[in-house]
Amino acid sequence: MGEQAMGAGEAVIRKKARPGRKKRIIRKIVLWLLLILVLAGAAFLGYMHLKQEYTVTYDSYTASVGTISNALSFSGTLQPVDNETYTAPSSGTVRNVYVQKGQEVKEGDTLIRMSNGKTIEAGCDGTVNQLPVKEGDEVAAGDTLAQVVDFAHMKVSIRVDEYDISSVHEGDLCHVTATATENAFDSVIDDINYVSASTGSVAYYTATAYVDVPGGVYPGMQVTVTIPQEEAADVVILKEDAVSFDMTNRAFVYMMNDQEQLETVYVETGVSNGNYVEIKSGLQNGDTVYVEAAATEETSLLATLFGGQQFNMNQNRNRQFQNTNNGNMPSFGGGNMPSFNGGGGRQ
Repeated sequence: MGEQAMGAGEAVIRKKARPGRKKRIIRKIVLWLLLILVLAGAAFLGYMHLKQEYTVTYDSYTASVGTISNALSFSGTLQPVDNETYTAPSSGTVRNVYVQKGQEVKEGDTLIRMSNGKTIEAGCDGTVNQLPVKEGDEVAAGDTLAQVVDFAHMKVSIRVDEYDISSVHEGDLCHVTATATENAFDSVIDDINYVSASTGSVAYYTATAYVDVPGGVYPGMQVTVTIPQEEAADVVILKEDAVSFDMTNRAFVYMMNDQEQLETVYVETGVSNGNYVEIKSGLQNGDTVYVEAAATEETSLLATLFGGQQFNMNQNRNRQFQNTNNGNMPSFGGGNMPSFNGGGGRQ
């Protein structure tokens, strides 16, 4: 009985001890929660402090007058339009040779007479490029007797892929430039073969242009064929980097007003070449515009601590909202003026 009573007493003691353990666990949880709240508050205060210090620097660009043109560009090689090689019709002896290598000939001129009385005549105007035989040589049927090439009239064939073929037409003006000699020639697209010669994933079509070339430009030379598209001459132009777009895809720039504050000025754009863009309205020659260049060190730290991409996206959203509503450049850092780079401006 005594042992049973003692065992029951220990059980009572254990049951009384459990509420104390629960209290200690609850106190620890509360302390951890308080610590987390303190750290979160400190982080929030740090965030707000860095946000107050957030400023943006700007580069300046100057509108100017110039010419912008778009063009498609293709590579090709020069090939002679007329290139004829003459061979012996049968075995025999070369009786007479009437020309020399390098000599200019006309269509119908006699080049060679064979022992059987047959003559070899030029089938086109050109230059005797090969003359491997001389009088008295014995030749077999099919041996080469002469070659006449017209080096003054060339053609170039270019491959146009399926994405550009709708922008290329017969009769389009083009410029052909020899890579090695830098000779440039004006021409037109004379012919387009709309049956694709490609068996790959992208279809290619062949366009041909003809050019008259001077001496020193030879078949096989690499050329660039440029086909002009849109062009705007003597217009106000601006670096594309200086142009922004709002949520409705309207183009605008930042300009300084009379109160030395940046404000949004909407512009109408025209021809663009990927580097400069035509400004049809909204700017004049000599106007200076500004574009965000870089953030301060505080901003970089803020982006590192709190997620740079999301922070930047939110700033952009706020900026677009303010531009749409009041047209003024949003202020950062409690109304501090933004700083600017490039006092003279860039064109």
